[in-house]
Formats: sequence, structure tokens, C-alpha cells
Amino acid sequence: MPQLELILSKGKFGQTVRSDAWWVQPLSVFLGLSAFIIYSTWAAFQGEHYTSGPYLSPFYSPEVFGDSQHSWFGPRPVWWPLWLPFSPAFLILWAPGGFRLTCYYYRGAYYKAFWADPPSCTVSEPRSHYRGENSFPLSIQNIHRYFLYLALLFLVFLSYDVWKALWFTDPATGTTSFGIGIGTLVLATNVILLGGYTFGCHSLRHLVGGVLDRLSGAPVRRSLYNCVGCFNRRHMLWAWLSLFWVGFSDLYVRLCSMGAWTDWRIL
Repeated sequence: MPQLELILSKGKFGQTVRSDAWWVQPLSVFLGLSAFIIYSTWAAFQGEHYTSGPYLSPFYSPEVFGDSQHSWFGPRPVWWPLWLPFSPAFLILWAPGGFRLTCYYYRGAYYKAFWADPPSCTVSEPRSHYRGENSFPLSIQNIHRYFLYLALLFLVFLSYDVWKALWFTDPATGTTSFGIGIGTLVLATNVILLGGYTFGCHSLRHLVGGVLDRLSGAPVRRSLYNCVGCFNRRHMLWAWLSLFWVGFSDLYVRLCSMGAWTDWRIL
């Protein structure tokens, strides 16, 4: 073991004694996260085709200001700078984006994939010292616990969107009736996957029971801790499934709005 540590500390970037394809996972993470960042940024700048009937894209929910029927306070606010492009997504995406950016799992994933810090276990990295998260800018990762509160609130907004996605207005008569479309199921699945990811958050586990010295003396807190721990054991899986599906949900609503896809009614 001392010999291995010496080799890695003096080796060139990427040097390792591993014989497996260690680079596959960080490369996959790099490609996956890059694709999502590019698409979500593009979708946020569009500012259109984010609603279709009763459906609202999760990238734009809640629509605080906007031109659709889902808007809380009407169209673009007068105080918005004229030189700055406006999109309802700009007002809200920072919250779920910040939650994922500071997530304990995603930190380890993108540190390896984007910064090669390190690229993988027992693989030489391109720097000779370790600064950790105690200095700026990585010290801001500690605000993750506060983004958690916002993420829980966003689950309420998105759940309400699913409720609204159960009511369809007939364009001919103007009457509203209960129904279920493919889009309803898409948005409902999005809430389920985001819920699994959020409820498995490490900060939530600490909040419900991690601060206690003895869980056996608090049965309710112990049950909550075990519940969060159940989700937490698959935190990586929930993180990727929810990331993919929230992007797909926006794509589904967008293509339905553009007329490229037909939203089939199940009920």
C-alpha cells in the first residue's frame, strides 16, 4: 500500500495500476450532465411552447410571470430590464438547479467527471494538493440544506400541476371535465421520481433524525429516518432517473405544444 500511494502521488494525470475501464463512469457522467445542461439552458431561453392544454413544463413551474393561463401574476413584469431576455424559467430554475448542484451525490460525480478531482479511485489527478470544501468557492456547497427546503416546496407546486393536468377544457364548448392523458402520466411520474430523489437527500436524513444521539428514544423520528434512509440507499439511481425525466417532461409538453406529438387521452 505505501508503494501504491507513492506511485500515484508522483504519477502523471490518469496514471493508475487499475486494469479495468475506470474512465467509463466519469465519461458517462460528463456526457449525461453536459447533455442535460445544454438542453435545459436552451429550453429556459425559449420562453415559449412550455404549456399544452392543462400541462405546464416543470422547467417553468411555478410560472410566476408569463403569458399562459398558468401565470400567477400576469405577463412579463414592468421592472424586468428591457435589454435582458425574459423567460418565466429564469425566475425559478435557480432553485431546483441549486439543489442538484450542491447535492452530495452530484458533487462527487461532477468533481470526477468535470474536474478530475480525482477522475476515479486510485487514479492520479492533474493537481498536487487538495483544498477541500472549506475555502471559496466550494464552501458555498454548504447551502445545500437550504436548497432542500425549496426543493420540498417545489414538490408541492409540481404536484398541483398534476392535479391541473387532470382537467381538460373543450375548445368548442368551453366546458371543463376530468380526464387523464399521456401528459398527465408524464407529469405524475416526474413528481414521483423527483420525490424519491428529494426524500432521499442526505440533508433531509440529518434533519429528521441525524441530530439525535439516540434514535430509539424517538420512535417517530426513527421511522422518518429509516424512511429517508430507504430512499437514500438508491440516491444515485433516483438522481439520474429524475434528471432524465424532468428533461423529458419538458420535451413532451414542448412537442405537444408545437404539434409534433399528439397527447392521447386515456380517460
